[in-house]
Amino acid sequence: MAHKRKPWMVCCFILAGLLCAVAVVCLCIVWLVDSGVHKCPSGSFTHAAVSADSQRCSEIGRNILKQGGSAVDGAIAALLCTSVVNPQSMGIGGGSFFTIRDRTGKVKVYNFRETAPLHVNRNLLNYCPKFFGQITGSQWIGVPGELRGYEAVHREYGKLPWAKLFEPTIKLAREGIPMPVFLGKLLKYKMVKDHVENSSLCEVLCYKNKTVLGTGATLKFSKLAETMETIAKQGADAFYTGEIGHDLIKDIKAAGGTLKMEDLKAFKVQVGEAWTVNLGNTKMHIPPPPSGGPLLAFILSLMKGFSLTPHSLDGDQKIQTYHRYIEALKFANGQRGSVCDPKFDDIKRAKILIDPSFTDRIRDMISSDGTYDKSYYNNLKPSNDHIGTTHVSVLDEDGLAVSATSTINHFFGGGIYSPRTGIILNNELSDFCGRADNVTAGEQPPSSMTPVILETKSGGLLVIGGSGGSQIITAVALSIINRLWLGMNLTEAIAAPILLVDSNNTVKFERGFDKAVINGLTALGHKSKDWIYFFNVVNAVEKENGCIVAVSDNRKMGVSAGY
Repeated sequence: MAHKRKPWMVCCFILAGLLCAVAVVCLCIVWLVDSGVHKCPSGSFTHAAVSADSQRCSEIGRNILKQGGSAVDGAIAALLCTSVVNPQSMGIGGGSFFTIRDRTGKVKVYNFRETAPLHVNRNLLNYCPKFFGQITGSQWIGVPGELRGYEAVHREYGKLPWAKLFEPTIKLAREGIPMPVFLGKLLKYKMVKDHVENSSLCEVLCYKNKTVLGTGATLKFSKLAETMETIAKQGADAFYTGEIGHDLIKDIKAAGGTLKMEDLKAFKVQVGEAWTVNLGNTKMHIPPPPSGGPLLAFILSLMKGFSLTPHSLDGDQKIQTYHRYIEALKFANGQRGSVCDPKFDDIKRAKILIDPSFTDRIRDMISSDGTYDKSYYNNLKPSNDHIGTTHVSVLDEDGLAVSATSTINHFFGGGIYSPRTGIILNNELSDFCGRADNVTAGEQPPSSMTPVILETKSGGLLVIGGSGGSQIITAVALSIINRLWLGMNLTEAIAAPILLVDSNNTVKFERGFDKAVINGLTALGHKSKDWIYFFNVVNAVEKENGCIVAVSDNRKMGVSAGY
């Protein structure tokens, strides 16, 4: 005869079963959330990501993160790699802005942009070119800040040993790499080809017959590998106070430059809080002057007031949207003179660009049915158009976000290569042209670099920035507008063709831009011009609902990496 269970025992069995079922369900939910299977789109990541100008450098940055490195470690490693893969864009002979957000939400800006040397030519600006073109010569070299900056951010946020960050690039530089496809294409441009072949750059970028390297060539930087190896072992002091610095100054002096060891020894990294601008449900953290951050914020604040939605790209509304954007760029051109080194000027001039009352007043000056003469936009001598620079966006597992823009200014700087160190020098002082009346020792030139970080009320993050000289601001602004307000995903937002308003307020359209819109804008009075020199590149990492999307701009054949 079966044993009869007591009622309280039956209740216990039922309760235990329910508890087990709940536990299984909870475990499944945790697993799904952790794996991201239920929500993350294909190609996205759940832990960390790096967006650099090339797949090789994105992967080097990603590998540093997987080894336990921080986002700062990954950014430094990716930038060092870029100095070999895209040496036309940046290197340890240049300078940078880093915008860094820690896991608590605090955002700092590290400014290690180049400075004017103590013995800068007082008449330097008399030699500024009148037209678009490469500015060459040793007189344009600013004091490089790159390594002092890496040292400062690594000291504050680094996890891996300093030397570890240099190892991948030392290997690339010493052993050589196949000619990168983008660099190979760039060297075919007559302007760039002539620049290289008629300068000391030819030592590393030419065949023995003094013609530029082509497809199939091996790109090697043996002397740079030696220099980086010394810096990896001895730290940044090897550059700023040691033998490498002395060798570099000898080469600069031989080229007719004015930099001295006292300039290198005196360089200081500037650290401060980011400026924060409200863009509706999004906060944007920008680097202050002399970066282009205030101009980017000015443009986006103007456009925010037009209440853009995905329908703003429907029919004639699309023409009106781009018309308003062009007008915003024209007013931004008029305000370029407000952005300069705050140590040498009144910072209030730039602060007005993020003042809502000022942007409201300017927005009221934008007409829906036409454009105006240049004087209407209070033009303050915007600089000639330049191209160059690189950007890296990184987000790590701990929530540290880094938006880093680095440059030697024009393609291969001013064409000065240091044979003793393997370093390509910047021509940063040319950024004073058209935007200053004189140059003072220690002053930083105004910049278009805009490494920014945006955060939404729902907890989303967008780490974004760009390269392309004076094209940076319009490229980054349009990418943000496309993503925040016009309904595009991050890939679409960055890939969409841009337009550029030059220093004469002439509009230039990137290849593939909507021809119907161009015709509509012409009917509104905008003057346009054919232009082939579009080198705008935007790289970004976005985190939303636990999913990370990383995009490296296809214009430079970039590919992001993550895990």
